[in-house]
Amino acid sequence: MAVKTLGQFIIEKQADFPYAKGELSRLLRDIGIAAKIINREVNKAGLVDILGENGDHNVQGEAQKKLDVYADEQFIEALSRGGECCYIASEEHEGGIDVSKENPVKAGKYMVCMDPLDGSSNIDLNVSVGSIFSIYRRKNVDCLVCEDEVLQHGYEQIAAGYVIYGSSTMLVYTTGKGVNGFTLDPSIGEFCLSHPDMKIPEDGVTYAVNEGNYLRFPQYIKDYIKYCQEEDSATFRPYTSRYIGSMVADIHRTLIIGGVFLYPETSSYPQGKLRLLYECNPMAFIIEQAGGKAVSGRERVLEIKPTHLHQRTPIVIGSRNMVDKVLEFMDKSQDNVDASGKAFTFSG
Repeated sequence: MAVKTLGQFIIEKQADFPYAKGELSRLLRDIGIAAKIINREVNKAGLVDILGENGDHNVQGEAQKKLDVYADEQFIEALSRGGECCYIASEEHEGGIDVSKENPVKAGKYMVCMDPLDGSSNIDLNVSVGSIFSIYRRKNVDCLVCEDEVLQHGYEQIAAGYVIYGSSTMLVYTTGKGVNGFTLDPSIGEFCLSHPDMKIPEDGVTYAVNEGNYLRFPQYIKDYIKYCQEEDSATFRPYTSRYIGSMVADIHRTLIIGGVFLYPETSSYPQGKLRLLYECNPMAFIIEQAGGKAVSGRERVLEIKPTHLHQRTPIVIGSRNMVDKVLEFMDKSQDNVDASGKAFTFSG
């Protein structure tokens, strides 16, 4: 059977975007090239002086790993060189990066939000890490690019995806017309289509949540965890707890076999901890396109209007029926109000 590469697949799907003259295809290929370079360094990280912290902290106050910085630089270089991207928002930078060329008014028409290396605390442990990206289209190309332009609803994403650097390296992405996965063949240096038209099961038997925060969780999350741990053969409970600590790895497993991933608000992080633009929006886009569901409280993640680049949000994401079950517990709980005291609303 003929192997279809990422480049070939992107070109074939170019007709899905009549407003683009090949720019989006080139942008996706640039991201694929950066991912291959990062994969090479991840695979040999234990052999060179690239593990450990570099002494700096990112805008979130988290210690930056050397490989975090390397991944960030590779994506910025690839996106800048390609010319199709005019603006980059990275989790590692406080402000956005204007990568417009000499004539900024005629710069690229796409903006990229990215988490260059998700799960970096696992680097030293040889546990799967990944990269997350999200692409938006400029609404007005006749003016200078600015930060406000990237603060779009998640449902306005043109494309989103992630790369997981594990036992094999996979790139999974969507352009709003289904989800497809590509596995890197190191013998030819190409991402090859391995998981066409990915669909998440409507149900699952695994849940992923950092139970070390149990005492800080709202009551409905505590109740749901207890439900998962109870014995009931009719619903295949108790469920299996699976938490890796890398959102890419946890979501990838959930996408493949079904399940639910929870990162709710806590007393320490009442607005949630994961970033809307860099993590939750792209993952929500992918999971919804695969038939799943992603909510923040009673609100669909993709309908949250961002107000700043590093906005955080709670998230419950995964198999549709399992997310709905979490919402049932929220309905029963007295904690179904947000910080302002208003009831959560949900649409979608």
